[in-house]
Amino acid sequence: MLKGLVGQFKPRKLFTDIKASFSKAEEWDLQLFKDTTKHIVDKSLYSVGLWTQIAIGSSSSLLLNAERHGDKNEIRKKLMFVHPLEKHDLTVEAAWPDLFLDHKGRFWDVPESLNFDVSSLVPETGLQYRFGVHKSNGDPQLINASVSESSGVAPASLMPGLCAKAAVSYKAKRDLWRPKEDNTKEEEEDDDSPVFLPYDLRLKEPHAGVSGIVGGSLAAWITGRDVLVNGKKRSPISADVFGSACYTFQKGKFSKLYGDLTRVDARVDVSSASALAKRIFHAIRRSSNKTDDTSGSPRLNLIFQQQIAGPIVFKVDSQFQVGAGKYGAQMEDLIYSLNYSLRLLESGKVVAWYSPKRKEGMVELQVYEF
Repeated sequence: MLKGLVGQFKPRKLFTDIKASFSKAEEWDLQLFKDTTKHIVDKSLYSVGLWTQIAIGSSSSLLLNAERHGDKNEIRKKLMFVHPLEKHDLTVEAAWPDLFLDHKGRFWDVPESLNFDVSSLVPETGLQYRFGVHKSNGDPQLINASVSESSGVAPASLMPGLCAKAAVSYKAKRDLWRPKEDNTKEEEEDDDSPVFLPYDLRLKEPHAGVSGIVGGSLAAWITGRDVLVNGKKRSPISADVFGSACYTFQKGKFSKLYGDLTRVDARVDVSSASALAKRIFHAIRRSSNKTDDTSGSPRLNLIFQQQIAGPIVFKVDSQFQVGAGKYGAQMEDLIYSLNYSLRLLESGKVVAWYSPKRKEGMVELQVYEF
């Protein structure tokens, strides 16, 4: 059994509140000191979470998580059961309330959420699939929304109802460049020569390559068909095609102290081929009946990583909506982060990140990066 305690602190809110108190104060006195102290002990600045992982049998596990924000009375609870099969993974997940992040960087609270999912093991290339059932209760609520976002429409997948889902995809990749291992050179090396182990096993091979995924999805709403989405009844059955293309370039093996990792990833995602086709059709006909469905816009993700020293890596992760904005692309999210890789966890790391678009940041431990 594993247990853990997680805490969160919001320094930006604290600095903003203290700055507001100082700007309103006419003179520096004891009352100003008391107000500053009140800001420091403000419950809304803190949150705490408790999690435990229980092993069931030789391979199954049960994960329990509970967290509470200081300024709210409700406790956010989550339960996850994972059972590996011979060639599949079975996952059952329940949360009340559940927290979702949409593609615009907005957080949504769903009162109750239940998922049953079976997925094939993810291969390097080839066919993969997953199917399951999703059920949600209650109306989703937007969290910490600004005035302009307060009237935003929740994603259709978060609306109440019981839905059966299935997806299948095919992945292919090809190396454009990858250095060959020189076994002769390794045999000639002295046994006393130092061996540099990679800080992260997923970043140990320099290469350049392309990869692509194409697939289809099917969703059938068993209940909740009368729910209105954008003023219209939700379609009981929907199907679509999705795909993505990625280019990766990496220099260095991330094993030496300096200058041994430079990596660039560029990926284009199309989440809905039907919405994209509709968008192109309206653009060709120059129709004034333009759709507000942002799923018709491809997303461009650019990731840059550079080793600073040893296991410390600076990373910039950005996402753009293609076909929007003044210059044909609009930035949706931008994240700066410092990563400290942990060799003992093979691909684990401590990450300190900040998003100027969302105005939030966090320090977290990532056991494995997918």
